[in-house]
Amino acid sequence: TPGLRVMNPTLSPTELPRQLMICKYIKQNILSITNNLSIFLNDKVFLIYWQILYYSKMIPKKQFSIEYDFQSSPQLLFQYLSTPSGLSEWFSDDVNSRGEKYTFFWGDSEEDAKLLSKKPYEKVKFQWMNGEEDEEDCYFEFTIQMDEITKDVSLIVTDFSPEDELEESKLLWNSLISDLKKVLGST
Repeated sequence: TPGLRVMNPTLSPTELPRQLMICKYIKQNILSITNNLSIFLNDKVFLIYWQILYYSKMIPKKQFSIEYDFQSSPQLLFQYLSTPSGLSEWFSDDVNSRGEKYTFFWGDSEEDAKLLSKKPYEKVKFQWMNGEEDEEDCYFEFTIQMDEITKDVSLIVTDFSPEDELEESKLLWNSLISDLKKVLGST
């Protein structure tokens, strides 16, 4: 209805990027599952609906890790995990950085993250700067490991998610890492 506004004081002024990515993933799958082009969801309406569901719960987040095998050198993989140009190839539409502050863009939405640590060719750790109560305790981290004997390379993604959204978060990372593998030619 024109003029209808949903107000929720717990919503941050910017959309939570992970939630936006989950929304896009769910929307894509709803459209592909139904295979009915007459269903057209407005991104912003869908995002507002998703945020209301998400923030109304205010559930504590649980840490999880997923390991992915890569056919890539640790040096090349690290560039796609730690640089704005690399991250914009698979993680978000665009990325800007100024010192430790990274700004991620998804369409009309943007979200800031702080680079907490970076160890060349091994580890990158970010923390969303979104004003949530658990902001200090939650982060997402990329850890690159190479087997000493086989030289196999793996990427371990560590993130946090409300327990009831754990499977959706894992699906999201699976989709993102699939995009990264395509960019690297590691599929």
